[in-house]
Amino acid sequence: MTPSESPAEIDRADPEAEIAARATSFRNWGRWGDDDVLGTLNFIDAEKRVEAAGLVREGTVISLSQSFDTDGPQKGWRRRTNPVHTMTDTGVDAERENQGFPHGIGGADDVISMPLQCSTQWDGLGHIFDHGFAWNGRRAGDVVTSEGDLVTGIEHAASVIVSRGVLLDLGRHLEHESHELADGYAISASELDACALAQGVTIGRGDIVLVRTGRLSRARREGWGEYAGGPSAGLSLTTAGWLHRTEIAAIATDTWGFEVRPNEFDVPSFQPLHQVVIPNIGLTIGEMWDLDELARSCAERSRWDFLLSAPPLRITGAVGSPINPVAVF
Repeated sequence: MTPSESPAEIDRADPEAEIAARATSFRNWGRWGDDDVLGTLNFIDAEKRVEAAGLVREGTVISLSQSFDTDGPQKGWRRRTNPVHTMTDTGVDAERENQGFPHGIGGADDVISMPLQCSTQWDGLGHIFDHGFAWNGRRAGDVVTSEGDLVTGIEHAASVIVSRGVLLDLGRHLEHESHELADGYAISASELDACALAQGVTIGRGDIVLVRTGRLSRARREGWGEYAGGPSAGLSLTTAGWLHRTEIAAIATDTWGFEVRPNEFDVPSFQPLHQVVIPNIGLTIGEMWDLDELARSCAERSRWDFLLSAPPLRITGAVGSPINPVAVF
């Protein structure tokens, strides 16, 4: 079958066939050699970073990270909890001079315990498998073991993810009053293109695309509710072809799961677009990014591209990483 680019044309009774058609059609296995560990991040080269650096004219920096604290969206699904921050030394200890330091010096120390994907984060290439296969056609069990991701660990991207960022504000583009898409709204490839056209911005090889749906805005107003794992607007499975042919380096959204939820089938399914794009296309995905201030700033400037720096923490063997991405104008 030829993959459709229209959400309306998905066979909602056959996720296996719909996923397989796209996995086969858009598979990048071997494109950068048998030993590749970066996937589409290979599209970011020195020339691309120089282009991105040229977008910095004001020195204005906007953080695109949600907070990392106990007041977060996680509800314990698959042991995903919100961060627990504990002080191991405090100002109280210093005042009482019980820290054991000489000549009156005191200090504060702290520790944090959290899943690596509990707030703003990247999904690494070892995060999702397709029928037991990981990125580049490797057997999943040869890649990720109890020791971590032995092949495509997130540490390989630590000095890579700096490029031109492009915001596609689908919330603003499709909902002129609320700037928020309804839960369950499946964003199509044609809508991504139309949004870019309306904003007067192009998408090029090596870009990092940020898609704002407005889901985080609603969570801030109404409470977390079902933000983590519940209904949300997001990308349709049918955008897989767009994600492949545009040759973008990575993509991130303001939602928990990147793709539309509920997923687009009337039978049991779970994150089918993840299954296509991570192990088959080799695409790095960002989730739970805060794109609201960025959207306001872009609208005020009528400018939708910027230098984006979003390196993961260098956590050896991790399949994801918390990040504090920044847009620089």
